[in-house]
Amino acid sequence: MTKAPAPQTLDLIFAALADPTRRAILEMLLEDDMAVTDVAEPFEMSLAAVSKHLTLLMRAGLIAQEKRGRVKWCKLEPDAMRASSIWMQGFGQFEALDLDGLERFLEAELGEDAG
Repeated sequence: MTKAPAPQTLDLIFAALADPTRRAILEMLLEDDMAVTDVAEPFEMSLAAVSKHLTLLMRAGLIAQEKRGRVKWCKLEPDAMRASSIWMQGFGQFEALDLDGLERFLEAELGEDAG
């Protein structure tokens, strides 16, 4: 069973997830492992800038890198995301707002007042 990570680990995870570029990288890695150069390709930034994003994702434990021959590969590490999800589930006690129900209620209330 995966337990919730330490608070400082959660800070790293959520800081890493706060950036849209890093979230996009994680989405790309959902498909398959990728070479660093392939990860950098869709972004309009230098390879060095993408490498900084990858470093932050590695520090948070969200990805791992390994060298295969001359190429550095990135792969998703789902355990960090899973562990932070356990922490977030503690807030599951709050029910989602039923917008359809609210709309029906308002229509009924406003409809009665208009007639």
